[in-house]
This record gives sequence, C-alpha cells and structure tokens, in this order.
Amino acid sequence: MKKILLFASGAGSNVENIIQYFKNNDNISIVGIFTNNQHAKVLDIAKHHKVFSLIFNRVDLNEGFVLEQINKLQPDLIVLAGFLWKMPDAIVHRYPNKIINIHPALLPEYGGKGMYGMNVHKTILENKEKETGITIHYVNEHYDEGEFIFQASVNIENCQAPEEIAAKVHELEHEHFPKTIEKLLTPNS
Repeated sequence: MKKILLFASGAGSNVENIIQYFKNNDNISIVGIFTNNQHAKVLDIAKHHKVFSLIFNRVDLNEGFVLEQINKLQPDLIVLAGFLWKMPDAIVHRYPNKIINIHPALLPEYGGKGMYGMNVHKTILENKEKETGITIHYVNEHYDEGEFIFQASVNIENCQAPEEIAAKVHELEHEHFPKTIEKLLTPNS
C-alpha cells in the first residue's frame, strides 16, 4: 500500500479531488492532511472523509515537530496541494524526490516567493499572456525550483479577470494532479 500525505493551507479543492480520485484504489491511501491554518476548509474535508489531520504552526514546522509526525506516518509521497509555506530543508533532505508541489503557472515563469494563487493570475493577466498552465514539480530548498514532473497549458486570450484564469487553471489541476501522483506511485501500471 502506497501512502500519500497531503499538505494544504486553504479551501482544499485539490485535496478533495485527490481523495475522491483514490477513494476506491486498493493500492494507494491518504494517511493524513497537515495544515498550517486552523481555519482552513481542508480540515472539514479531512473530517468528512475520516482522514487524520494535524494543525501546526511555524515553530512546529521549523523545529522538528512536523518532521516527527511525517516520520510516524511513513508516506511514500508528500503532496503540497495549496500549501503556502516553504518546506524546511530538514524535511526536504529527509524525503528527497518524495515531496511534490503544484504551481498555478508554467514555471520557471511566475514562480518564487509571493507567487501563489491569485497573485500569479493577476500578474499573468497584467502581462497580457496568451497562455498559462500548471507545473507539478519536486520540492527542493528553493521556492518553485525543483525538477519538473509535468506541465500542461491552457489558452487564456479571452480571459478578462484573474478569476477566469484561476478557473481554467483549476480545471487543469483537477484533471492532471491525481493522475501524476498515481504515475509517480505506480510507475509500472
């Protein structure tokens, strides 16, 4: 049984999508949802699906408590699904090539500190880009600089608002994120 540990900071639409995708899979399970936001809607998702959840603060993350909790669960893959904090080097080094993130743009453009969610979509709209997309990548010591695993693009020439871009990007995320996770965990199937 392959085990996925999810990290999220907000509403959790990708978390919900991933849980739904794997709910009837006998070879892959969701072992936990960790969040840095005690008000995150992702906690309701965890409760609804009876998935273990953990709320932590920056001290917990940076001083080893979160790493201890990860080690107890022994995940095969740690998935950052809308998690906004940088993963500490200790966790990245303990789980090399086992932590992935999804970014709402075609990296290396529109990545780095502060480039998340609507900030990305607003900047892309302001720059009059004709397309955007998603990048699923491994997590390393730097924001959005890990090796790319998968990218998909979408035309946004007719988008007038960042919310329209966000909706198109969410469609890509929901279509490709679970499939990419599955390929990483079961490469020979």
